[in-house]
Amino acid sequence: MNIKRTVSALLCAAMCLSVSAAVYADGAEAGEARAVIGANLTEEQTAEIYDVFGIERGSVEELTVTNSEERELLSGFVDESLIGTNSISCVYVEILDEGEGLQIETQNISWCTDSMYINALVTAGITDVRMIVAAPFEVSGTAALAGVYKAYEDITGEELDDVAKLVSTQELVITGELADVVGSYDAVEIVNELKLLLDETDDMTDEELEAAIYEIAAEYGVSLTDSQVEQLISLVREFEKLDTEELMEKVEYVQDTVKKLAEAQEKISGITETIKNVVETVTSFVNRVLSFFGLSINA
Repeated sequence: MNIKRTVSALLCAAMCLSVSAAVYADGAEAGEARAVIGANLTEEQTAEIYDVFGIERGSVEELTVTNSEERELLSGFVDESLIGTNSISCVYVEILDEGEGLQIETQNISWCTDSMYINALVTAGITDVRMIVAAPFEVSGTAALAGVYKAYEDITGEELDDVAKLVSTQELVITGELADVVGSYDAVEIVNELKLLLDETDDMTDEELEAAIYEIAAEYGVSLTDSQVEQLISLVREFEKLDTEELMEKVEYVQDTVKKLAEAQEKISGITETIKNVVETVTSFVNRVLSFFGLSINA
């Protein structure tokens, strides 16, 4: 037997296996990416966004999202003042290997949190992507969904379910409004707990569902208003239009991802606080030394 040929054959087989593992059923390959730029950004602002993305302009295919596209997705769910008349939010979307999960980063996004995006994207049918949402100045971040969906559909060549996109948009908005009162983590967890009831909710009356919502909220030590409960009932009824079994199956995945995200953010906060304490200690020491010479430095 020719050893060189055997080794070559094995290497080729291994390469084929590794490639096929990175290719999705819809044809998208891990590593494929798109940059979606708000139509109303200046050239200078666009350059700033590419710096945030950490890539050179032209290194990936660039798409544009317009205010009309944002309105098509958001109208009826988001207050007109949040949608505005300009398209500002930008998104970088990169396909990851299957099983890597969702990796979300944001900059200048004042309302939507990473965990809120994760929940909404999974509802829309998107997993295993790296996503950076950014703007040249602070924006709410709700319009970014239009850019994400556009990028994902362009990469995969497959359209996401229209109903799933609308429901995920409604989920993002309702979760965000709830997060303003109870915090992002609890808001996302309450919505996920409701998803776990989807095998029962179809047979529940609104009154029974209302009681279940109050019970879940109590478990998290959260007090909900009548209006918030009505919004959650409406959201559950929208969930029922989707593949409820699939949504329930994805809850554990979302909870694990959100938990890891919270732990990472807590770790970063701890490191930041440690650095702050070190700087304050050093500054205090230097000031004490300089005080002998009638000098001081500002913290």
